[in-house]
Amino acid sequence: MGENEEKKLAYINGEDRYSLKGYLFFWSGQLFSLIGTLVSSFAITWWVTDLTESAMLLALGNFLFILFMVLLTPIAGVIGDKYSRKAIIFIADSFNAAIMGIIIIIFYMGLNNPLLVIVINGFKGIGQAFHQPTVNAIIPSMVPKKNLSRINGVNYLLTSMIQVIGPVIGGSMYAFFPFEFILWIDIITYAIAMVPLILVKIPKVEPFKKESISLEEKTPFFEEFKVGLKTVRIIPGLLMILLLSMLLNFLFQPLGILAPLYVKVDHLGDETDLAFVYAFMNVGMILGGLITTLKKKWKHKITVYFGGLMVVMGAALAYATAPVGWLLFVGLAGACSSLLLPIVNTIYVTIIQTTVPKDKMGRVTSVDHTLSLAIMPIGSIIAGPLGELLGTRLLFLILGIIGLFAVFSVWQFSGIKKINYEDEEYFAKITERINNGDY
Repeated sequence: MGENEEKKLAYINGEDRYSLKGYLFFWSGQLFSLIGTLVSSFAITWWVTDLTESAMLLALGNFLFILFMVLLTPIAGVIGDKYSRKAIIFIADSFNAAIMGIIIIIFYMGLNNPLLVIVINGFKGIGQAFHQPTVNAIIPSMVPKKNLSRINGVNYLLTSMIQVIGPVIGGSMYAFFPFEFILWIDIITYAIAMVPLILVKIPKVEPFKKESISLEEKTPFFEEFKVGLKTVRIIPGLLMILLLSMLLNFLFQPLGILAPLYVKVDHLGDETDLAFVYAFMNVGMILGGLITTLKKKWKHKITVYFGGLMVVMGAALAYATAPVGWLLFVGLAGACSSLLLPIVNTIYVTIIQTTVPKDKMGRVTSVDHTLSLAIMPIGSIIAGPLGELLGTRLLFLILGIIGLFAVFSVWQFSGIKKINYEDEEYFAKITERINNGDY
């Protein structure tokens, strides 16, 4: 058997070492690009904060970015399954590089208006909406099944580490280099990422055969969405958890968006202080991710879930009430909250996976993602006016109190604490009801 035949057989069997090496080469370029994006994003965010101290501008930029993500990500997923994924990534990354190029030109022309810069930068959400789903879709087509879990773990770990060092690099460069020079880092890392993308062979998407489409697959999207909603409603506690998750996503938007303003105005900090706080938060996220990786099974899921959320909101209150200049305390409070988020999110996903019938999983997941994403632009856009009206410290304090009260109220008064999500026999009966159409 020749080498080409070996490669073909290995690819069919999901054991293609050539594709795995190609993926690792491709992913190394993506990591470089991520560093450049984080550095430039940090620089732009701090530049706007330092120059204007405007909550409205910070909120506007984030709103535009998330809005494009919410509107275009579903479309991008469909396009990524039909057309060349290499071409989609190339176009999306080139689009974002062009946006950064426009911002650089604006600075060289002396038109460096913060509103103009923040609006143009928000359009990078268009490129990101197409980039992220396509990169994720490439993994199963290039990585052998036996290596998927390990590669996903390595991806998460490396990405988290870069999210720690990216703001630190951005803060350090901002202190010593001209702002325009920092923006060039995004262009340079884009060029580096293009080399593996161009050289690596990414498997083409197999065309979908129309004759294989079942009647169920032809069901209109809104009908499928309604089935997902009905399924969520009939499973005990799931609707309450979903609504609580939406509320907390809403509350955390201002906490994340206005963090630079909180550090500068309320704690008299600079760019290195902000990078320091971000680093602590991301380290907490890494540790939380490692805990979820090492922990094979969670007992008393609902108790751990609500207990974790109580600590998260308590840490948010501590974050909001830190005395002026106590940035180490701010960082530690943020790290505590970030550490628990992967844990509660893992339990949330596990509850869905163990209670929803397998044939309804996609529809329930669609409901969950749609509602969670839809609430985020609203949280972003109100962050600006509320930040201007109340100030970041008072706003964070109010949001923390609302979140803590909501978590406690759902736990104490909704009856959810009586639900045993380890009772497989009980949920088997629920599944039978759903399968029988007993909504």
